Amino acid sequence: MTDRIRLTRIGVFAYHGLHPEETRLGQRFFISIDCRLDLRPAGIADDFTKTADYHAMTEQTQEVAVGRQFKTIEALAEAVAAMVLSGFPVVREVTVTVEKPAAPIPAMIENVSVEVTRQRTS
Repeated sequence: MTDRIRLTRIGVFAYHGLHPEETRLGQRFFISIDCRLDLRPAGIADDFTKTADYHAMTEQTQEVAVGRQFKTIEALAEAVAAMVLSGFPVVREVTVTVEKPAAPIPAMIENVSVEVTRQRTS
């Protein structure tokens, strides 16, 4: 499937991490979502109900990222991917990237990120 809806770098301030300072002080995270789905029905009919509501998807992503606490950004990515697949039935496959620009690494790095791709099983 070649049709996509992309949400790029949804910013949140949250308290994820392994270290006590991360869970106490918090930091910025950026979440990007790349959905694979068939946009033809929505495009032909010009019908909002035949696509994935990216406004709702953004809000729900923020709720997952801020409303729960994760030790790893891998777990955050999994939770967002599961939310997209369960909450938006027209999405067949989703890739979620979570960026952690202030990861506590003793080196000069621009960013740390993980990316997961999950498909609908049914």
